[in-house]
Amino acid sequence: MSQFYKNIKRKKGFAMLVDPDKSSPEQIGRLTELFETAAPDVILVGGSLLMNPIEPVVELLKASTDVPVYLFPGDVTQLSDRADGILLLSLISGRNPDFLIGNHVIAAPRLRRSGIDVIPTGYMLIENGHSTSVEYVSNTRPIPAGKTDLAVATALAGEMLGMKMLYLEAGSGAARTVGIDMIRAIREAVDLPLVVGGGIRSTDEASRVYDAGADLVVIGTFLEEYPEKIREFARLRDRLSQ
Repeated sequence: MSQFYKNIKRKKGFAMLVDPDKSSPEQIGRLTELFETAAPDVILVGGSLLMNPIEPVVELLKASTDVPVYLFPGDVTQLSDRADGILLLSLISGRNPDFLIGNHVIAAPRLRRSGIDVIPTGYMLIENGHSTSVEYVSNTRPIPAGKTDLAVATALAGEMLGMKMLYLEAGSGAARTVGIDMIRAIREAVDLPLVVGGGIRSTDEASRVYDAGADLVVIGTFLEEYPEKIREFARLRDRLSQ
């Protein structure tokens, strides 16, 4: 397994999610300049539905920074052999076979040929107060925010099925992030690295998510709007990892 995966098993980390539809070359250039003093542990590239190809963004990031670039694919079209790796997402909170195994079967031969790092990831969509793009595109319902027992059972199933990581997702631009009690309950139930994303807009929120048990916090929409804030998340990560 990659050094990135080994790192998040032993210390806190944060990721920046880059949406190719919202990232111009100029914006990426500004971000990678900030990375020189406040780098995330990994850059995730992808989205629920993309109008622009993912490959140019991956290539630009790879040419501009040494931060690992991993695919965060919304579907089988969002692949690139130039990435360092992929979170191979299985939407275990839903019951749509395309997002549980169907897309994976189509992608598997190409991923094997590419040689990029593959991290099997149990992806759990959690209700956040309003409908999200992930919910609509995947044609699945999120786990209700108040159903912690259901979320824990789903996480346990993912671990027993052999997932190497769990990703709790409130959705891009979520009204609120995944509940602290739910994160804590899942952390107590499973030993896998725990990733939490969606709706995190401040280091105070990120700190609470870390304290509840998250190993990797993902920031997307907020850093698209305020890229300079990446310094604050980097300082928080560094403080917690000491």
